Amino acid sequence: MKRNGLIGLLLAMVVLVTGCASVPMASLEEDAKAKLFSARPDKSTIYVYRNESFGGAIVMTVSLNGKVAGQTGPQTYFVWEADPGSQEIASHTENVSTLKLTTEPGKTYYVWQEVKMGAFMARSQLQQVDEATGRKGVLECKRAQSAF
Repeated sequence: MKRNGLIGLLLAMVVLVTGCASVPMASLEEDAKAKLFSARPDKSTIYVYRNESFGGAIVMTVSLNGKVAGQTGPQTYFVWEADPGSQEIASHTENVSTLKLTTEPGKTYYVWQEVKMGAFMARSQLQQVDEATGRKGVLECKRAQSAF
């Protein structure tokens, strides 16, 4: 019984590390437009990206201000235009990682959704990153379809 349990655990870890989850994707045109990194002067722009392949078999639900935007998979990102002010981004996995931002008009914010090993499934951690790091991460990804 112990051997079967160990084999099952190893197989689960292989899937967690190497599998590939699928999420609804935006069009190639929407992806290319978002990668111009232009911000409207009256709105805040927020990118949330997941540029790792670790945990590729796991989709992660993301919300902005309590509204579910959709799910990320490996090498995907969201981009949102929001009214300036208080924003709360959450990543819902085995844990719920939240990040609060106070955004300003005409500015762009980058949030990295890092995948972590969990007890039963993947965990995540949201981290605000600088512009150079964020742009590089977004360019490594494809745009996922957001609910808004």
